[in-house]
Amino acid sequence: MEAFTIAAPRDLDAALAAAQQGDAKFIAGGTDLMQLMKDFVERPKRLVDIDGLPLDGVTIGADGARIGALVRMADLADHAEIRRQYPVVAEALLASASPQVRNMATIGGNLLQRTRCGYFRDVGSPCNKREPGTGCPAIRGDHRRLAILGGSDYCIATNPSDLAVALLALDASVELRGPGGTRVVPLNDFYLLPGDTPQRETVLAPGELITAVLLPSAGADRRSHYVKLRDRASFEFALVSAAIVVDRAGDRIRNARVAVGGVGTKPWRLPQVEAALSGAPATREAIAEAAARAGDGAHPLPENGFKIPLMQRALTRALLTAIA
Repeated sequence: MEAFTIAAPRDLDAALAAAQQGDAKFIAGGTDLMQLMKDFVERPKRLVDIDGLPLDGVTIGADGARIGALVRMADLADHAEIRRQYPVVAEALLASASPQVRNMATIGGNLLQRTRCGYFRDVGSPCNKREPGTGCPAIRGDHRRLAILGGSDYCIATNPSDLAVALLALDASVELRGPGGTRVVPLNDFYLLPGDTPQRETVLAPGELITAVLLPSAGADRRSHYVKLRDRASFEFALVSAAIVVDRAGDRIRNARVAVGGVGTKPWRLPQVEAALSGAPATREAIAEAAARAGDGAHPLPENGFKIPLMQRALTRALLTAIA
Protein backbone atom coordinates (compact mmCIF):
# COMPACT_ATOMS: atom_id res chain seq x y z
CA MET A 1 0.00 0.00 0.00
CA GLU A 2 1.33 3.43 -0.88
CA ALA A 3 2.20 5.90 1.87
CA PHE A 4 -0.51 8.26 3.09
CA THR A 5 -1.08 10.64 5.97
CA ILE A 6 -4.00 10.66 8.40
CA ALA A 7 -5.72 13.68 9.91
CA ALA A 8 -8.19 13.35 12.81
CA PRO A 9 -10.03 16.69 13.11
CA ARG A 10 -12.06 17.40 16.23
CA ASP A 11 -15.04 19.04 14.55
CA LEU A 12 -16.90 18.97 11.26
CA ASP A 13 -15.58 22.29 9.93
CA ALA A 14 -12.01 21.17 10.56
CA ALA A 15 -12.71 17.87 8.80
CA LEU A 16 -14.08 19.67 5.75
CA ALA A 17 -11.06 21.95 5.70
CA ALA A 18 -8.67 19.00 5.96
CA ALA A 19 -10.40 17.32 3.02
CA GLN A 20 -9.54 20.32 0.82
CA GLN A 21 -5.81 19.72 1.27
CA GLY A 22 -4.75 17.65 -1.72
CA ASP A 23 -5.90 14.15 -2.67
CA ALA A 24 -7.99 13.26 0.40
CA LYS A 25 -10.67 10.75 1.38
CA PHE A 26 -12.91 10.65 4.43
CA ILE A 27 -12.73 7.45 6.48
CA ALA A 28 -14.89 6.17 9.35
CA GLY A 29 -15.42 2.41 9.68
CA GLY A 30 -13.16 1.85 6.69
CA THR A 31 -14.66 -1.54 5.81
CA ASP A 32 -14.74 -0.77 2.07
CA LEU A 33 -12.08 1.92 1.64
CA MET A 34 -9.27 -0.01 3.32
CA GLN A 35 -9.87 -3.01 1.07
CA LEU A 36 -9.87 -0.77 -1.99
CA MET A 37 -6.60 0.76 -0.85
CA LYS A 38 -5.03 -2.66 -0.27
CA ASP A 39 -6.02 -3.62 -3.81
CA PHE A 40 -4.66 -0.30 -5.21
CA VAL A 41 -8.08 0.65 -6.57
CA GLU A 42 -8.18 3.73 -4.31
CA ARG A 43 -4.90 5.55 -3.69
CA PRO A 44 -5.56 8.72 -1.66
CA LYS A 45 -2.59 10.62 -0.32
CA ARG A 46 -4.48 11.75 2.77
CA LEU A 47 -7.18 10.20 4.96
CA VAL A 48 -9.46 12.38 7.07
CA ASP A 49 -10.67 10.32 10.03
CA ILE A 50 -14.21 11.46 10.90
CA ASP A 51 -15.06 8.59 13.22
CA GLY A 52 -15.02 10.80 16.32
CA LEU A 53 -17.38 13.48 14.99
CA PRO A 54 -20.85 13.85 16.59
CA LEU A 55 -22.77 12.41 13.63
CA ASP A 56 -23.92 9.20 15.31
CA GLY A 57 -27.38 10.09 16.62
CA VAL A 58 -30.84 8.86 15.63
CA THR A 59 -33.80 11.19 16.17
CA ILE A 60 -37.38 10.17 15.37
CA GLY A 61 -40.31 12.58 15.59
CA ALA A 62 -43.69 13.33 14.07
CA ASP A 63 -42.09 14.62 10.86
CA GLY A 64 -39.84 11.61 10.33
CA ALA A 65 -36.37 10.42 11.27
CA ARG A 66 -32.86 11.83 11.14
CA ILE A 67 -30.08 9.25 11.08
CA GLY A 68 -26.52 10.45 11.55
CA ALA A 69 -24.06 9.31 8.91
CA LEU A 70 -21.76 7.75 11.52
CA VAL A 71 -24.41 5.51 13.07
CA ARG A 72 -23.18 1.92 12.84
CA MET A 73 -25.20 -0.44 10.68
CA ALA A 74 -25.65 -2.88 13.58
CA ASP A 75 -26.89 -0.14 15.92
CA LEU A 76 -29.47 1.13 13.44
CA ALA A 77 -30.72 -2.39 12.68
CA ASP A 78 -31.21 -2.91 16.43
CA HIS A 79 -32.88 0.48 17.07
CA ALA A 80 -36.33 -0.28 18.50
CA GLU A 81 -38.18 2.60 16.82
CA ILE A 82 -36.51 2.02 13.46
CA ARG A 83 -37.57 -1.63 13.65
CA ARG A 84 -41.13 -0.61 14.52
CA GLN A 85 -41.67 2.33 12.18
CA TYR A 86 -39.27 1.52 9.33
CA PRO A 87 -38.87 -2.28 9.31
CA VAL A 88 -37.63 -2.26 5.71
CA VAL A 89 -34.50 -0.41 6.90
CA ALA A 90 -33.71 -2.94 9.64
CA GLU A 91 -34.38 -5.85 7.27
CA ALA A 92 -32.07 -4.44 4.61
CA LEU A 93 -29.30 -3.84 7.13
CA LEU A 94 -29.56 -7.34 8.60
CA ALA A 95 -29.34 -8.78 5.09
CA SER A 96 -26.08 -6.87 4.52
CA ALA A 97 -22.51 -8.07 5.01
CA SER A 98 -21.60 -9.99 8.19
CA PRO A 99 -22.17 -9.17 11.88
CA GLN A 100 -18.54 -8.14 12.19
CA VAL A 101 -18.77 -5.70 9.28
CA ARG A 102 -22.11 -4.32 10.49
CA ASN A 103 -20.50 -3.57 13.86
CA MET A 104 -17.89 -1.40 12.13
CA ALA A 105 -19.51 0.02 9.00
CA THR A 106 -21.43 3.30 9.08
CA ILE A 107 -24.63 4.37 7.36
CA GLY A 108 -22.87 7.02 5.29
CA GLY A 109 -20.13 4.60 4.30
CA ASN A 110 -22.68 2.01 3.25
CA LEU A 111 -24.31 4.46 0.86
CA LEU A 112 -20.92 5.31 -0.66
CA GLN A 113 -19.48 1.81 -1.04
CA ARG A 114 -18.08 1.04 -4.48
CA THR A 115 -19.33 -1.59 -6.91
CA ARG A 116 -18.31 -5.23 -6.54
CA CYS A 117 -17.78 -5.63 -10.29
CA GLY A 118 -14.71 -7.86 -10.56
CA TYR A 119 -13.19 -5.82 -13.39
CA PHE A 120 -13.39 -2.64 -11.31
CA ARG A 121 -11.67 -4.27 -8.35
CA ASP A 122 -8.93 -5.90 -10.42
CA VAL A 123 -6.35 -3.26 -11.34
CA GLY A 124 -4.98 -5.63 -13.96
CA SER A 125 -8.19 -5.22 -15.97
CA PRO A 126 -9.34 -2.18 -17.94
CA CYS A 127 -12.31 -0.36 -16.40
CA ASN A 128 -13.92 2.92 -17.39
CA LYS A 129 -15.08 3.50 -13.82
CA ARG A 130 -11.56 3.16 -12.44
CA GLU A 131 -9.66 4.57 -15.44
CA PRO A 132 -11.92 6.48 -17.85
CA GLY A 133 -11.41 5.61 -21.50
CA THR A 134 -9.94 2.14 -20.98
CA GLY A 135 -13.14 0.24 -21.80
CA CYS A 136 -15.69 -2.03 -20.10
CA PRO A 137 -14.69 -5.69 -20.49
CA ALA A 138 -17.75 -6.80 -18.51
CA ILE A 139 -20.06 -6.12 -21.47
CA ARG A 140 -18.48 -8.96 -23.45
CA GLY A 141 -17.09 -10.80 -20.44
CA ASP A 142 -18.42 -11.97 -17.07
CA HIS A 143 -21.58 -9.95 -16.49
CA ARG A 144 -23.88 -12.45 -14.74
CA ARG A 145 -24.12 -10.33 -11.60
CA LEU A 146 -24.19 -6.95 -13.34
CA ALA A 147 -26.85 -4.43 -14.34
CA ILE A 148 -29.82 -4.82 -16.66
CA LEU A 149 -31.14 -1.32 -15.89
CA GLY A 150 -29.35 2.00 -16.28
CA GLY A 151 -26.24 0.71 -18.00
CA SER A 152 -24.39 2.28 -20.91
CA ASP A 153 -21.72 1.34 -23.42
CA TYR A 154 -19.23 2.57 -20.81
CA CYS A 155 -20.36 0.69 -17.69
CA ILE A 156 -22.85 -1.92 -16.44
CA ALA A 157 -21.62 -2.17 -12.84
CA THR A 158 -24.31 -2.56 -10.18
CA ASN A 159 -24.66 -0.50 -7.02
CA PRO A 160 -24.03 -2.87 -4.07
CA SER A 161 -25.96 -1.21 -1.22
CA ASP A 162 -28.95 -3.02 0.33
CA LEU A 163 -29.68 -0.05 2.56
CA ALA A 164 -29.92 2.38 -0.36
CA VAL A 165 -32.69 0.28 -1.94
CA ALA A 166 -34.75 0.38 1.26
CA LEU A 167 -34.17 4.12 1.68
CA LEU A 168 -35.19 4.77 -1.93
CA ALA A 169 -38.53 3.03 -1.34
CA LEU A 170 -39.01 5.29 1.69
CA ASP A 171 -38.39 8.48 -0.33
CA ALA A 172 -35.36 9.26 1.83
CA SER A 173 -33.02 12.20 1.34
CA VAL A 174 -29.38 12.71 2.25
CA GLU A 175 -28.02 15.77 4.00
CA LEU A 176 -24.68 16.88 2.58
CA ARG A 177 -22.17 19.30 4.08
CA GLY A 178 -19.29 20.86 2.21
CA PRO A 179 -17.27 24.05 1.92
CA GLY A 180 -20.29 25.73 0.33
CA GLY A 181 -22.65 24.87 3.18
CA THR A 182 -25.40 22.30 3.73
CA ARG A 183 -27.83 20.93 1.16
CA VAL A 184 -30.44 18.15 1.08
CA VAL A 185 -30.70 15.85 -1.94
CA PRO A 186 -33.39 13.20 -2.56
CA LEU A 187 -31.71 9.81 -2.61
CA ASN A 188 -33.05 9.11 -6.10
CA ASP A 189 -31.08 12.15 -7.34
CA PHE A 190 -28.00 11.42 -5.24
CA TYR A 191 -26.78 8.54 -7.42
CA LEU A 192 -25.81 9.16 -11.04
CA LEU A 193 -26.25 6.95 -14.09
CA PRO A 194 -22.92 5.99 -15.69
CA GLY A 195 -23.55 7.47 -19.14
CA ASP A 196 -20.13 8.30 -20.57
CA THR A 197 -18.73 9.34 -17.15
CA PRO A 198 -19.02 6.17 -15.01
CA GLN A 199 -16.28 7.43 -12.68
CA ARG A 200 -18.85 9.90 -11.27
CA GLU A 201 -21.18 7.85 -9.09
CA THR A 202 -22.89 10.50 -6.94
CA VAL A 203 -23.57 14.24 -6.87
CA LEU A 204 -21.07 14.72 -4.03
CA ALA A 205 -18.77 17.62 -4.75
CA PRO A 206 -15.05 17.36 -3.87
CA GLY A 207 -14.66 17.60 -0.11
CA GLU A 208 -18.38 17.20 0.52
CA LEU A 209 -19.63 14.74 3.13
CA ILE A 210 -22.86 12.90 3.94
CA THR A 211 -23.87 14.07 7.42
CA ALA A 212 -27.31 12.46 7.78
CA VAL A 213 -30.08 10.43 6.17
CA LEU A 214 -33.57 11.94 6.42
CA LEU A 215 -36.72 9.80 6.37
CA PRO A 216 -40.30 11.08 6.01
CA SER A 217 -42.92 10.17 8.59
CA ALA A 218 -43.66 6.44 8.61
CA GLY A 219 -47.46 6.81 8.62
CA ALA A 220 -49.82 4.77 10.75
CA ASP A 221 -51.07 2.44 7.99
CA ARG A 222 -47.83 2.00 6.09
CA ARG A 223 -46.18 -1.40 5.81
CA SER A 224 -42.79 -2.28 4.38
CA HIS A 225 -40.62 -5.27 3.60
CA TYR A 226 -37.23 -6.12 2.08
CA VAL A 227 -36.37 -9.27 0.12
CA LYS A 228 -32.84 -10.18 -0.95
CA LEU A 229 -32.01 -13.02 -3.34
CA ARG A 230 -28.38 -14.11 -3.56
CA ASP A 231 -26.16 -17.06 -4.42
CA ARG A 232 -25.48 -17.90 -0.77
CA ALA A 233 -27.01 -16.89 2.53
CA SER A 234 -23.98 -15.36 4.26
CA PHE A 235 -22.07 -12.17 3.33
CA GLU A 236 -23.17 -12.04 -0.29
CA PHE A 237 -24.32 -9.18 -2.49
CA ALA A 238 -27.74 -9.30 -4.11
CA LEU A 239 -28.48 -10.83 -7.46
CA VAL A 240 -31.87 -9.15 -7.03
CA SER A 241 -33.41 -7.35 -4.09
CA ALA A 242 -36.74 -5.61 -3.59
CA ALA A 243 -37.93 -2.99 -1.09
CA ILE A 244 -41.65 -2.32 -0.75
CA VAL A 245 -43.48 0.44 1.12
CA VAL A 246 -47.25 0.08 0.78
CA ASP A 247 -50.44 1.65 2.12
CA ARG A 248 -53.48 -0.61 2.16
CA ALA A 249 -57.10 0.58 2.29
CA GLY A 250 -59.34 -2.35 3.08
CA ASP A 251 -59.00 -4.96 0.36
CA ARG A 252 -57.14 -2.59 -1.99
CA ILE A 253 -53.67 -1.10 -2.25
CA ARG A 254 -53.92 2.66 -1.85
CA ASN A 255 -50.40 3.28 -3.10
CA ALA A 256 -46.99 1.63 -3.13
CA ARG A 257 -43.36 2.62 -3.50
CA VAL A 258 -41.14 0.02 -5.09
CA ALA A 259 -37.35 -0.11 -5.42
CA VAL A 260 -35.00 -2.87 -6.54
CA GLY A 261 -31.30 -3.60 -6.17
CA GLY A 262 -28.78 -5.90 -7.79
CA VAL A 263 -30.21 -5.02 -11.21
CA GLY A 264 -29.37 -1.35 -11.73
CA THR A 265 -26.31 0.83 -11.98
CA LYS A 266 -27.89 2.71 -9.09
CA PRO A 267 -30.70 1.76 -6.67
CA TRP A 268 -33.68 1.58 -9.00
CA ARG A 269 -37.22 2.86 -8.53
CA LEU A 270 -40.02 1.17 -10.56
CA PRO A 271 -42.74 3.78 -11.24
CA GLN A 272 -44.48 1.51 -13.75
CA VAL A 273 -45.03 -1.11 -11.04
CA GLU A 274 -46.14 1.55 -8.57
CA ALA A 275 -48.71 2.86 -11.08
CA ALA A 276 -50.06 -0.65 -11.68
CA LEU A 277 -50.43 -1.21 -7.94
CA SER A 278 -52.22 2.07 -7.18
CA GLY A 279 -55.83 1.23 -6.41
CA ALA A 280 -55.36 -2.44 -7.34
CA PRO A 281 -56.97 -5.23 -5.31
CA ALA A 282 -54.66 -6.73 -2.70
CA THR A 283 -54.66 -10.14 -4.39
CA ARG A 284 -51.88 -12.40 -5.58
CA GLU A 285 -53.11 -12.11 -9.16
CA ALA A 286 -53.11 -8.29 -9.21
CA ILE A 287 -49.74 -8.13 -7.50
CA ALA A 288 -48.17 -10.61 -9.91
CA GLU A 289 -49.61 -8.66 -12.85
CA ALA A 290 -48.06 -5.43 -11.54
CA ALA A 291 -44.72 -7.13 -10.79
CA ALA A 292 -44.62 -8.45 -14.37
CA ARG A 293 -43.94 -4.86 -15.49
CA ALA A 294 -40.67 -4.70 -13.52
CA GLY A 295 -38.61 -5.58 -16.58
CA ASP A 296 -39.93 -2.71 -18.71
CA GLY A 297 -36.94 -0.89 -20.15
CA ALA A 298 -34.40 -3.53 -19.09
CA HIS A 299 -31.46 -4.35 -21.35
CA PRO A 300 -30.13 -7.73 -20.28
CA LEU A 301 -27.02 -9.32 -21.74
CA PRO A 302 -26.69 -13.05 -22.51
CA GLU A 303 -25.67 -14.08 -18.97
CA ASN A 304 -28.00 -11.93 -16.84
CA GLY A 305 -31.40 -12.11 -18.53
CA PHE A 306 -32.50 -14.41 -15.69
CA LYS A 307 -32.65 -11.32 -13.48
CA ILE A 308 -35.93 -10.17 -15.08
CA PRO A 309 -38.11 -13.11 -13.92
CA LEU A 310 -36.16 -13.22 -10.65
CA MET A 311 -36.96 -9.54 -10.06
CA GLN A 312 -40.65 -10.14 -10.79
CA ARG A 313 -40.77 -13.00 -8.29
CA ALA A 314 -38.89 -11.03 -5.64
CA LEU A 315 -41.37 -8.15 -5.98
CA THR A 316 -44.36 -10.48 -5.75
CA ARG A 317 -42.97 -12.10 -2.61
CA ALA A 318 -42.11 -8.77 -0.99
CA LEU A 319 -45.54 -7.28 -1.76
CA LEU A 320 -47.48 -10.29 -0.52
CA THR A 321 -45.43 -10.29 2.69
CA ALA A 322 -45.91 -6.55 3.20
CA ILE A 323 -49.70 -6.58 2.82
CA ALA A 324 -50.29 -9.83 4.73
